[in-house]
Order: sequence, then structure tokens, then C-alpha cells
Amino acid sequence: MSKIIECVPNFSEGRDKSVIEAIADAVRETPGVTLLDVDPGHSTNRTVYTFVGNPSDVVEAALNASRVAYKLIDMTKHKGEHPRMGSLDVCPFIPVQGVSVEECVAVAKTFGARLAEDLGVPVFLYGAASTRDYRKTMPQIRAGEYEGMREKLQKPEWEPDFGRREFVPRWGATVTGVRKFLIAYNVNMLATKEQAHRIALNLREQGRSPEQPGRLRCCQAIGWYLEEQNIAQISINLTDFDVTPIHKAYEEAKKDAEELSLAVTGSEIVGLVPLAAILQAADYYIQKENLFILEESQKVHLAINRLGLNTISSFNPKERIIEYCLEKDSEQKLAQSRVDQFIRNVAARTPAPGGGSVAATVAAMGAALGAMVGQMTYGKRQWEHLDADMRRLIPTLHHTAISLIPAIDADTAAFNKYMAAMKMPQKTQQERIIRETAMKTATDEIIQVPLTLIRKVNDVWDALAEMAKIGNINCRSDLQVGARCLEAGAWGAYYNVLINLENIDDVSSKAKFLSAADELLQRARKGCTTVLEAVDKREKQTS
Repeated sequence: MSKIIECVPNFSEGRDKSVIEAIADAVRETPGVTLLDVDPGHSTNRTVYTFVGNPSDVVEAALNASRVAYKLIDMTKHKGEHPRMGSLDVCPFIPVQGVSVEECVAVAKTFGARLAEDLGVPVFLYGAASTRDYRKTMPQIRAGEYEGMREKLQKPEWEPDFGRREFVPRWGATVTGVRKFLIAYNVNMLATKEQAHRIALNLREQGRSPEQPGRLRCCQAIGWYLEEQNIAQISINLTDFDVTPIHKAYEEAKKDAEELSLAVTGSEIVGLVPLAAILQAADYYIQKENLFILEESQKVHLAINRLGLNTISSFNPKERIIEYCLEKDSEQKLAQSRVDQFIRNVAARTPAPGGGSVAATVAAMGAALGAMVGQMTYGKRQWEHLDADMRRLIPTLHHTAISLIPAIDADTAAFNKYMAAMKMPQKTQQERIIRETAMKTATDEIIQVPLTLIRKVNDVWDALAEMAKIGNINCRSDLQVGARCLEAGAWGAYYNVLINLENIDDVSSKAKFLSAADELLQRARKGCTTVLEAVDKREKQTS
């Protein structure tokens, strides 16, 4: 899984289009990042930029944008409705995919240190990146705003985390840190503004007062009226969708509306949303309604439908879900190439893609064939009595097949890392130490990748064996081919482990890896035999 971080810098310029566009261009021109949104505000005199990428590229984009802002924004002349303390007022980093909060903290600190060094400006940390309670939130740090920053910097307790304790008039100061992904979410109602706000007070964590808190944690909400739509809305900010997911806010709003005899007519997500948040909603409705849905695209469709996300404007997943926005800009992967092109790539005069990628491909096809047999059994009248069994067996085979797709590229990526480490300079002692460390890391990875592949193969044998005993007997050849494909994938991964063990000098580590590979392979061979014997037994019974 690739690492994706979202960065949402807020620059103190929302009126001069040339400045706004120059900062946007600095982000666009940074390799490896995708600019998703530019949202200027005239009255606030502030523009919020949203871009995503891997950790190192996101830092470079934020620095490039800051360098442009340093030249074009003069805080001595800035006025606006929104509280602010600097040209780059705040620059949060948000984990989206494959990245922990701790990794984002490291990214924020890297950015803060480099910004202070490059531009000579003071930088403060906030949120999870800050270790001091009195300067952890934006309101705490921003108190006094730009106008009070010169005096604030002179106080010992307000020494910046990065940079000198010197006021830079044209810049001010910057805050950077980490926050969870904030989802701006509105629930549509046929109601008055006051009725919508009444429900908002019931829901939001703050509630009506400290004595009357609301029901939903990590939830901010108010009620307002949209004259152009002639509807009311509960405007909600979900500051941690793992604590309070979208569907929870929607269902709780519907519950209160029903008690007041008010109609909820759908909802809308403002801006972009992580795929995980949409799949959370889908899984909730699948469980609630006892549905059987496996495909991600169908889950997304279900969530959009149940939440009424198309009520006011069209919710296009390709344009609104972050991971899907990135797909069109991502480099072509082996797993995304056509079958004929993949075969040509394997047949080319290059060491990768090679046996490891082929093994992963074959194994994925084996699991997929098992899932197919289940699908060819499920929902058919003659095997209706097996529907509950198919609902139990198909997901294991389906999800394993899908999870093996990234392994096709993982083997090639691991091999390329190993080759890159091999080519590192080793003229000095320091260079030799760095190369040796990189080589060890790369060697471990090229062994762990095939071991992980065999483990995934072994996850499906029980389900496939049961499928062989009760599934659609007309698909018996598919079960046989599937079992052989899975076994071949395991053998391919095993051979990759063996050849890469030659690069390990440590005898105990080599023995440990070999023992693990032998044990996993034996499990795969036994699993394949069990499936084939079950098919043979049924074939004899029906002949």
C-alpha cells in the first residue's frame, strides 16, 4: 500500500488571483504531488490549498509554495475576517493511506525545521506534534494574531519550536502539525433554520453547555438555511471519522428529525473524502440490511445511495474520493497493465518483472477462481440451501484474490530496491555503513514479500476445500485449476525465498527464514491435495 498524506496549507491571501495562482503553480509543478483543490475566500482574505502525495514529496510541495508566498505576500498590509498570524498561517499534515499519525508528526517536524532554516521565520507545532498543553491548539497559539506576535515571541514560553525568536514583519509566524482528516458534512432537511440548529445542538460534542453535552464525539455542528435550495441543513464537521463516522451522524440526525416529524432528504460531503469513510458507511448498511456485497465499487454505490449524497449535486466518486482522484495521476503498475503487455514485460530482457510477480499473479487467479465457483453457486435456485454457506466462504476467497493484486508489483519493487542498494557508493567508511544498512533492509524485504505471499495463499485452503465439497459441481475444473494455481504461486514464492537467502550471511537468520518457508510450503501442498481429493470424490459420486 502506497503512503499518502494530505497537506492543507492556509495562506493569508484570498483576493489577488495572480498570487493565489502562483502558489498553486508551485504545488502543481512539484513532482509526485496532486493539487486537489484551491479555495480562496475574499472576505477572509485567505486561501486553503489541498494536495496529496507521499511524505517526502508533500514536504517539498509545501516548501515550494511557502517560498513563493514569502516573495508575494506582505503581512504588514494584510486585513481579513479570519484570525491569522502569518503569511502561511497553518500547514497541517493529515494521514490518508498507509501512514500513521506518528509518521505525520515526523513529516510536520521536517517541514517546520526546513521552513525555519530556508526562510528564517518562526514556526510552532500544534496538535499531535506539540508536547506542551498550553500551546497545543490553534486558538492557543494564534491568540493575539499577527499584531501581537512581536511581543509574544519575546516571552520565554513562546520560543518557537523552529527558528529564532525574531519577528519577521512581512511573514509573521507559521503553525504546522498533524490532525485527523476533517470531513465537512451537511444533512439536508425540510425544516426551519431553528429546527436544524436544535438537532445540531443535540448532536455536537459541545452540546448546549458543559452541563448538556451532545451525543456525538469529535463532532461540531450548527443549523442553517439555504435560500437557494429552500432547505435547512445541519452543517457538521467530523474531526475524527473513526470515532464518529458519516453514517452515524446521518442516522442520529434522522432519528431526531423523526421525533420532530421533519423530513431528512439526503446529505452532502463538502470537498474530498477518504475511501475508508465511504466504505465504513457501506459496511454499516450491509450489516444493517443483511446484504451480500463484495465489490468495492458496489459498496461505494450503496453508501452514496443510502446517505443521499446525490440530492443537491452529483457525487462522482472519481472526483470526490481522494484515492480515486490519485489513480489517474499514478504511474502505470504491472497489476494495471493489460494481460498481453504483462506477458511481454515478463518475456523482455529484464530481470523484473520475474518469477515473484508471476507467482503472485497466478496465486491471485487461483483465489479468484475459487470465488467464481462460489458466485456460480450463490443465488441459484437449485443451490439456494447453500446461500448461507456461500456468504461465508466467498468473502475469504474474494478478498484474498484482491489482496494479492498489490503483491504483483511488490516483488518487482522489492527487487528494484535491492538493486538500488547494490549500486550505492562504498568508497568511504560512512558510505559502506549506509550501503550495508540499505542492503540488509532490502534483503529482508525481498524475502518477506514471497513469505507473505505464501501466507496469503494458505489463508484460503479451508474455504476452497469446503467449496470443493459443496459448490457447483459443474465448475469442478475451475476448482482444480484454482487449487493448482494457488499451489504454483506458493512454489514460486518458495523458490524466490531460496534464491534470496543466498544474500544473507547470518546463519541463524537464514535458518529461520528457510524453516518458515518450508513449513508454509508444506501447508500449501497439503491444502492443494485436500481440495483436489474433494473434487475427485464428488466427481466419482456423480459419475
